[in-house]
Amino acid sequence: MTARTGPLSDVRVLDLTQALAGPYCTMLLADLGADVIKIEPPAGDMSRGLGPFPADRKGCDYGGYFASVNRNKRSVVLDIKRDADRETFFRLVQTADAVVENAKSGVMDRTGVSYERLREIKPALVYAAIRGFGDPRTGASPYADWPAFDIVAQSMGGLVAVTGPQGGGGYKAGPAVGDIYPGTLAALGVVSAIHAARRTGQGQFLDVAMYDAILALSEMIVYTYSGAGVIREPGGNGTPVLCPFDIFPTRDGAVAIAAPGENHWKILCDAIGRLELVTDDRTCNVNRRVANADFVRGILSEWTKAHTTREIVDAIGGKVPVGPVNTAKDIFEDPHPRTRAMLVEVEQPGDNPPLVLAGCPIKLTGTPSGIYARAPRLGEHTEQVLADAGISIAHKEQS
Repeated sequence: MTARTGPLSDVRVLDLTQALAGPYCTMLLADLGADVIKIEPPAGDMSRGLGPFPADRKGCDYGGYFASVNRNKRSVVLDIKRDADRETFFRLVQTADAVVENAKSGVMDRTGVSYERLREIKPALVYAAIRGFGDPRTGASPYADWPAFDIVAQSMGGLVAVTGPQGGGGYKAGPAVGDIYPGTLAALGVVSAIHAARRTGQGQFLDVAMYDAILALSEMIVYTYSGAGVIREPGGNGTPVLCPFDIFPTRDGAVAIAAPGENHWKILCDAIGRLELVTDDRTCNVNRRVANADFVRGILSEWTKAHTTREIVDAIGGKVPVGPVNTAKDIFEDPHPRTRAMLVEVEQPGDNPPLVLAGCPIKLTGTPSGIYARAPRLGEHTEQVLADAGISIAHKEQS
């Protein structure tokens, strides 16, 4: 592991999370320099068994899923259901700023590592939970005991109902935003609560419900229903308030074009050879274009389908908001992600080549974020971490 240069290099987090929402939260903290200690049961995080897998499976006990969201972390194996290991965990709590978990409501309480118990050990501790429907400590939910996954959060939080082709029943988003967005918000909550704890000496419990996070992400459906009684439905690739603001087919793919402002609209009209549309009553301002959106989209589609994606981007790039609909292959060939350190080669254990991971999008000039280390093998740092806390392996075995 290279030196942690991020702004959270003085923060230690005990990570009890598994799967995606929780590990993504602690990954962000680790990318920003926090010392994240991943506390795993003897069987390891369930996501260690998810691919794609490297060729040398004996040398690397995880696949791409685990590698991506558990980089920059140290792994310690503790079975906190056992009294001895739970006592070891309590000693580690004394060294930490925060604990993060994403179990179902009540699980950690029954295991003996509730917020209330850990607060007795360290009053300044921040305890963060990510759950499908939140924790009763912050607000009761009729679904508090329900399990949840990304697709459930996307559906109940309103995202699915407004995503997909017009007239359809809704689509889930491709990426697991029902996990990733709650995890992102939880990371912000952890940093904020640590800031308060260092000022006051008092920690606190915080949680992010996956349902709540997606509802916040879908905030537009709330105010449009409250203010106008409108129930938003899937709108395809456009928006009901701006035009053009769509994805258009090209000769070899698709391209996004957004020109709702009058200056951009004029430039676009010139580029497609239809300057008369600048003053046409159907398209002379954004309100008229919204009212005649099918007409506008039809004209632009005729132009885009006659050209390749590259030809369109070359014609209006830098003048009108435009961008190709990139596949992963396209992104790997685009210079932007490489120069912005958003595609990062990370070594893997065993006789395996490096794996390219998505980098940290939070860029800082004075205390840079980054990928400092690959994801850990199960229990790789147990002895090291316990020694740092003054706990010898011999003492742990005797306790």
